[in-house]
Amino acid sequence: MPELPEVETTRRGIAPHVAGRRVMAVTLRRANLRWPIPDEVTRLLPGQRIDGVRRRAKYLLLDTAAGSALLHLGMSGSLRVVPAATPVRGHDHVDIVLEGNGPGPGQALRFNDPRRFGCLLWQAPGEVHALLRGLGPEPLSEDFDGDQLFSRSRGRSTPVKAFLMDQRIVVGVGNIYAAEALFAAGISPLRAAGKVSRERYARLAREVKRILAHAIQRGGTTLRDFLAPDGAPGYFEQELAAYGRGGEPCPRCARPLKEAWLAQRATVWCGHCQR
Repeated sequence: MPELPEVETTRRGIAPHVAGRRVMAVTLRRANLRWPIPDEVTRLLPGQRIDGVRRRAKYLLLDTAAGSALLHLGMSGSLRVVPAATPVRGHDHVDIVLEGNGPGPGQALRFNDPRRFGCLLWQAPGEVHALLRGLGPEPLSEDFDGDQLFSRSRGRSTPVKAFLMDQRIVVGVGNIYAAEALFAAGISPLRAAGKVSRERYARLAREVKRILAHAIQRGGTTLRDFLAPDGAPGYFEQELAAYGRGGEPCPRCARPLKEAWLAQRATVWCGHCQR
């Protein structure tokens, strides 16, 4: 599943081609993805100028005066900017056709989603969609730090990895980056969240920020399905220290990395370096 760096890479890739363009048409090749696509998308979006492309957690919002198209890439979704006349491939479910420099359409923002776990929804002006309510702070913002993690974790017995992946605590830290941040901070993913000290949470927050920022710079992580809008893979996968490396030597101590299931996710850590 694309995580925050992959979604941010997508946002940065499509924004220069989409922001400031007027929508000429919306073509739906199916009526639903994970959920039914609301009629506001085809009724209100055409004719509107896209003022900007935002990211909130793992959602992308195309903002217009009439409201915002809300997109999630799901497990395997991707967005590409292509000439409007580009032949349709399998699983190309949505085209948002944009005006060109001359008469007629120019390019299309094309949403491909083989597994259909993504979504295309609508957020009215001045409202916050139900999917975005109650979300925690952005991990790269000033609202997220070790003190915030420490205060929210008191009295919690849940494993710290599950705590870090809770979108109500902080958004966008999925399985890959939680594993990498905990490894870098030297914290066992199995440790109870309420048993981690303020000092160790300060280090964990710093590592989350560092690793996410570096992953965005490297174009995200390619794991099976993710490709950037230009078709280029992310390169952070080549630098993973823990995720997906169960049984391999620890990059620090060379002992075999442990692997187990935690919160329905594969979890890898070093039993010697992470306590």
